[in-house]
Amino acid sequence: MGFFEALSERARQKRSLLCVGLDPRLPEGTQDPYEAIMRENRRIVEATAPYAVAYKPNSAFYEAWGTEGMRALKDTVELIHERTSALVVLDVKRGDIGATAEAYARAAFEWLGVDAVTLAPYMGEDAARPFLAYEGKGVFVLCRTSNPSAGRFQELEVTGEPLFLRVAEEAVRWDGEVGLVVAGNNPEALSLLRERHPDVWFLAPGVGAQGGSAGDAVRAGMDAEGLGVLVVVARGIARAEDPGEAAKGVVEEIRGAQAAGRGRMGEGLKERVLKGLVEAGCFKVGDFVLKSGKRSPFYVDLRRVPSFPELFPKVISAYASLARRLEFERIAGIPTAGLPIAAGLALHLGKPLIYPRLDAKGYGTGNRVEGEWRPGERVLLVDDLITTGGSKIEAATVLRDAGLVVEDLVVLLERGARGHKEMEEAGIRLHAYAHIREFLPVCRAMGLITEGEEERMRAFVEET
Repeated sequence: MGFFEALSERARQKRSLLCVGLDPRLPEGTQDPYEAIMRENRRIVEATAPYAVAYKPNSAFYEAWGTEGMRALKDTVELIHERTSALVVLDVKRGDIGATAEAYARAAFEWLGVDAVTLAPYMGEDAARPFLAYEGKGVFVLCRTSNPSAGRFQELEVTGEPLFLRVAEEAVRWDGEVGLVVAGNNPEALSLLRERHPDVWFLAPGVGAQGGSAGDAVRAGMDAEGLGVLVVVARGIARAEDPGEAAKGVVEEIRGAQAAGRGRMGEGLKERVLKGLVEAGCFKVGDFVLKSGKRSPFYVDLRRVPSFPELFPKVISAYASLARRLEFERIAGIPTAGLPIAAGLALHLGKPLIYPRLDAKGYGTGNRVEGEWRPGERVLLVDDLITTGGSKIEAATVLRDAGLVVEDLVVLLERGARGHKEMEEAGIRLHAYAHIREFLPVCRAMGLITEGEEERMRAFVEET
């Protein structure tokens, strides 16, 4: 079982997202640091075991006491594994490469026996690979941290967006069990990262002593199931007269936030995407003549999306939320409207891009499929919207004739039911982020249409 699968299982069983920090702060001159650390950790672990899904010892507080401190750390890990069902995340923030990283990974996973570690991403995937090579273990990569000066680096603009978003995009592509460290006292960052990465686990420190609230962190960072964010509380529990009661209080706050927000995840991004499309003129209301000659009360033009740099990443995130649930080796954009979207999605997911030529060229190589690919590979078809299956089936035929496997199509918008039926008949599963009818309440809320106009448009959609 993978680390994050095991974490999810424990979170469901205990109905908790609590991670208890174990950071023993001993007085100067402590005569027996080993016994003092173990006594304190035993007190906290035994009291919080019914509520904690994980414990997070910070290595520095043990290293500071030399060999006795490190012996206490190892025995604390064993205590947690023997007395509880919780996992152990070692907060060590490693960030080196080669043989050094391999040694760090061996120390954490083989000698100490922890289940996951925190890593610094500055040296890239090379620093993470030795840790990711351990089956069943996990890593949390520093992304948006909770310290006051973090923003001076992490908020620096890189290719038009904050550095911490680029760090997240890179880290989640790494092959292995990867989560992100995201400040529990920064709901805005949690919410933004959740929109972009619907299925990634977050380790959220900064709750309690650093000003963050467990409820706010969960509401901003939880996934569609109400999981996905591991709320770290250290001093607020360790310094409590009754650590068990303190832990219980945090878990009750977590459960309240889950109950209030479960089932609404994803709506924030969808609402922003649909509203952004309207504002960008990609969905217009009025009186339009379609190619078929039929009159329509609205018009859709998603070719405009790449011209809006604030909207385009949100649209790509919407596609990614569908694509991440599917299995494929390459992305194939359908010319022409689907190509820029497919390119953005390929960059976002770190997948190779190819595309079929619907009109064979009579010069050069004569390729029907452009790009690098191998027969037998599974390809994800990408287009802007679907009304009928026409061009989608044509593209799939070109790809299948070349020996590629095409079983899934993702689009931003579905218009009517005909396209779904035709794709099904062609053996292709359709995955649409939104249906055209979902624009109507958005337009109503924006004051663009009246209640009566909304009803007439809805009837038009159902008829077509």
